Amino acid sequence: MIVTVSRKAHFNAAHRLYRKDWSFEKNDEIFGKCNNPNFHGHNYELIVSVTGEIDKETGYVIDMKVLKDIIKSEVEDAFDHKNLNEEVPEFRDLNPTAENISVIIYNKIKPKLSPNLKLEITLYETPRNFVVYSGH
Repeated sequence: MIVTVSRKAHFNAAHRLYRKDWSFEKNDEIFGKCNNPNFHGHNYELIVSVTGEIDKETGYVIDMKVLKDIIKSEVEDAFDHKNLNEEVPEFRDLNPTAENISVIIYNKIKPKLSPNLKLEITLYETPRNFVVYSGH
């Protein structure tokens, strides 16, 4: 049987959406308020979903404690209360949009899982705006 299990997490982080190679005016036109040079923050809500066969011995797809620890070390410790543009190496040259953040989170978590498990990241930047990424 194939089952999907999910764990919710959250982190608070600041960012600025802009491209270094564009003028302030062009950045302002494309990114609007999100181009604030003093940054702005979000209370991100994260749902990490893992899909796979139920293990016959344990009854788990993945031990939720293991998943919790992976999310804590790879996401919460790395992103929470950080300025994504300035303090998180993955965004030094990558615009920290919700789309890019979800891909980075996926790329940090996926190698920590058994290869037979599928991963899907759902990242809420606001209660109404969210991104879903599953590796393709």
